[in-house]
Amino acid sequence: MPHLRTASLIFVLFCWSFHSQVEAAWKAGAAKINITPDEYMLMAGYGGRDDPANGKVTDLWAKALVLEDAEGERGVVITLDLVGIDRTLSVAICKSLAEEHGLTRRQISICTSHTHTGPAVGMNLGPLHYLITNEAMQKQVDEYAIVLHNKVVKVVGEAIANISASQLSWGNGRATFAVNRRENKPYDKVPQWRTEGVLKGPIDHDVPVLAVRDAEGKLTSVLFGYACHATVLSFTQWSGDYPGFAQIELENLHPGCVALFWAGCGADQNPLPRRTVEVAQHYGRRLANAVDSVLLTSSMIPIEGGLATSYAEIDLPLAELPSKEQIVKDTDSSNRYVAARAKMLLKQLENGPLSQTYPYPIGSWKIGGDVQFISLGGEVVVDFAIRLKAELTGSKTWVAGYANDVMAYIPSRRVLTEGGYEGGGAMVYYGLPSVWAPVVENDIVHEVHRQLGTNK
Repeated sequence: MPHLRTASLIFVLFCWSFHSQVEAAWKAGAAKINITPDEYMLMAGYGGRDDPANGKVTDLWAKALVLEDAEGERGVVITLDLVGIDRTLSVAICKSLAEEHGLTRRQISICTSHTHTGPAVGMNLGPLHYLITNEAMQKQVDEYAIVLHNKVVKVVGEAIANISASQLSWGNGRATFAVNRRENKPYDKVPQWRTEGVLKGPIDHDVPVLAVRDAEGKLTSVLFGYACHATVLSFTQWSGDYPGFAQIELENLHPGCVALFWAGCGADQNPLPRRTVEVAQHYGRRLANAVDSVLLTSSMIPIEGGLATSYAEIDLPLAELPSKEQIVKDTDSSNRYVAARAKMLLKQLENGPLSQTYPYPIGSWKIGGDVQFISLGGEVVVDFAIRLKAELTGSKTWVAGYANDVMAYIPSRRVLTEGGYEGGGAMVYYGLPSVWAPVVENDIVHEVHRQLGTNK
């Protein structure tokens, strides 16, 4: 009996020691809030959809995951089932988070899924949506931005309130439905690469996974990413598209878990084929299965160490700016998006010359001794993820696009030289006056290295 009591005491002490180590290492909390508009309003992502939404396939969500290391350093990842947000809204949200929750800018990463079946948000894609619609729809867009702002601040507060001792681990899965849309065109809804048997162009099929479990090992939240446009659906019904279905699937598989999705560098990546709810659900299941296969294996790596967060806005240069005469001429363009941008630029000129640069947001986090979580603004092409992984730590380097401010497409030097939609044609829809200068890729990569302390 004494031996039994001794063994029991040792077991209790071991459990207490393990729990204390977990508590000392990491704390985390997650929460979610419904951001589906209360009324049908202007949708975002595609031109030509002048009518408001008229139905719903899935709800849209804002979610927050707060991480806290043993030293009390915090970081919050916010994910939104939206096409993007603009700088004005992002700055306002971060200001409120600082005032209400004491979070500094470097501690906040706002990621969007880039679903094309969500609402228009503020002046994001202004010439494509806001500037060409009527006053009633503009009022709805303005009011929704206020509601969204308040809900994001609220959900972060709820996530902070849910903080508890946690175990963090990471892994990497794989999903293969994304194809390079610049190189693989759909023919009669069948992708070219399927008919020719060759997948062309650069891709990134990694599925990074961050698992958060409580002290007893129960999954409480999972953060995951994928580099592919959320453009399976194009109708006028609210939907989170394939990322929304993936999150729903994971939360069904793991009751009580909050699943958060961030979009990778998928600006030139499309899901093909597409255009039906069934296909969107199929891709969502495939992505969820890729995540779940990581969660259910013993290959997940525990995250030890602390959290280090960095953030900066660099002056990203544009190419030669248009003259005022050219802008005035564009106001009479038969292309309504060109005309809308021109009128917007003329208003800006009333306050002084157009800026030659844009304040481009870059965040770089070190989560423990392994994971590097990089968040880049805009619609970033896949070349950036491929390059950063090669120059940094491979599958331990996670690169999110569509983060903090979605102001334009962000082409690599290669894509910028090739031109096309991602290389410059899409700038008109975002309202920037010119294409980017050739140095943008190196400027962005250099800043990431500076933040991570990996300058060569």
